[in-house]
Formats: sequence, C-alpha cells, structure tokens
Amino acid sequence: MSVTVVGSVNEDVLIAVDRLPGRGETVVGRSSTRAPGGKGANQAAAAGLLGPGVHMVGRVGEDPAGDRQLAALAGSRVNVSRVHRTPGLPTGTATIPVEEASGENLIVVVPGANDALTPADADVEPVHRADVLLLQLEVPVETVLAAAGAAGGTVVLTPAPPRSLPRELLDRVDVLVPNEHELVQLAGAAPAERTPAELAGLARGLGVRAVVVTLGSRGALVVPSDGGPVLLQEPPAVGVVDTTGAGDCFTGALAQGLAGGQDLRGAVRYAVAAAALSTTGAGARGGLPGDDEVRAVLPRVPPAAEVA
Repeated sequence: MSVTVVGSVNEDVLIAVDRLPGRGETVVGRSSTRAPGGKGANQAAAAGLLGPGVHMVGRVGEDPAGDRQLAALAGSRVNVSRVHRTPGLPTGTATIPVEEASGENLIVVVPGANDALTPADADVEPVHRADVLLLQLEVPVETVLAAAGAAGGTVVLTPAPPRSLPRELLDRVDVLVPNEHELVQLAGAAPAERTPAELAGLARGLGVRAVVVTLGSRGALVVPSDGGPVLLQEPPAVGVVDTTGAGDCFTGALAQGLAGGQDLRGAVRYAVAAAALSTTGAGARGGLPGDDEVRAVLPRVPPAAEVA
C-alpha cells in the first residue's frame, strides 16, 4: 500500500498565549518554539508514522528551515526524494498562537517556496502509482488539479485554506475532507449553527463522490457516495493539550486506512482515534501516534451513529 502527498512544507512558529487575541488586540506570549509544519507535510508525517509507503511531493527553500523540514519528514518515515530545493525563495512559514488552557489556535501562513510547486512537479511516478493521493490548497490550484489528473488511485482533498474550486477539480476528487467552516464556504451558505443533518445536506449539494466533514471535538460526519446513511463518528475522550494539526493527522490516518483496504466508515473510525491522540502533544506533530497506539485506543471509540 502507498500514500503520496502533494502539498505544502512549512516551518511553524508556535507561540504560547494565555488567550487568543481579538481583532486589533495585542497579547503577550509566554514562549516561542519552532516546529515542522505545512498541511501537506503534516499529513505525510501522520501517514508515515502510521504505516509504510508514504511519499511527499513539495518544495522548500535553500535554507536551514528547509534542512530541518526535510529531516523531520524523513524522521517520520516519509520519502522526500520529490521535495525540491527552490533557489531564491524561503521555506514556507506559519505563525501559530496557541491558547494554553484550551489548546485552540490561530494560523497565519507565508507560502514561500510552496508557491513555486508546479504541475510538472506533480506529474511523477509516486503520484501515478499511489493507492491514495492526498491534496490540500496551500500550493497553487493548477498544481493540485494536475496532481488529481495524474493520480491512479483514490484522490482525497482537504479544501484548506478555503477558496473557490474549479468543477474540473471537484470531479476528480473521490473523498473531500473539509471542516465545518470550509464546507459552509464551499457550499456558498451563510455562517450559522447547523445540525449534522443540515451539514450533510450541504455536503451532498457539492456533487462530490463522498464527503467527510471534520467537526473537531465532535468527531467526523461521513456522507457516503452511494447515498447510504450519513454517520456521525465521535472520537474517544483524551486529555487535550494542543489541537494544532489534528485535522491533518485525521486526513493522514484516513489515507492510511483507505490504502490498507478499509472502507470509508472504518477508515474514519481509525482516523478519529488518531486525531484525538494527536491533540495530547504540543504542536502539529508533537502528539502524532503510531499504528499500535491507535489500535490500542480503537475499543474506546464510540460506535458511529446514523444521522436522521
């Protein structure tokens, strides 16, 4: 089985704060820490720690941050032979204030070398032969579209950061994995509190084969492609330290589940367990679990409930 990720590679700057700032407000941070990041690289690292055969396609700068990010990915059992050095551009960065009491965060990304990832970079053997291809939107959309077109396996897209997507791309996606806010934006709906059934209605209106909506501490909503019942899969209870990167861990684990032959329902159950465990450590990768840890907690995952 194999998983290939085409996407962003960043260096995160994590800032611990007592509370997140409001618009125009200054707060004083308690500490600042550098850590590996980028939605694409985070998903690849999560998948790599959970199983073999993970490849990353991306770009970093010719700088120390690039050195650190390549080493971090390799340390998570990710093949980085298709992560290219980019002269004249820095490795991407993300600044992330994290509220210490709740683990909630804000994220500001500077793309750097990620913006130089081209369609030609994505038309490569690891994309062609992957059982599952993971995509996000922190690299140019034309590159994402090219990767989806070159894929030979299941295409999974996280539509983040949210933007208008061409129909041509959505038609090539097998599983769309938005969070609740991204789903609402993609559907062109007004922000509001919605029930799981209402969210499922928005998801089916997108015309994508299958949609899995991540709901943070509430788990994930599974809207299958075959018109079958919508399921709400809650996660196991854990002691949350930091939610940064939990969605990326979810998607990396979902990909490994699908690549290993699980159906969508089983892969989501596996993914909510992995994502929950990832929140027990600091930073986007500080709590990423291995397969044994996830399987140990699976008996504590509640049964999925049908959504009326």
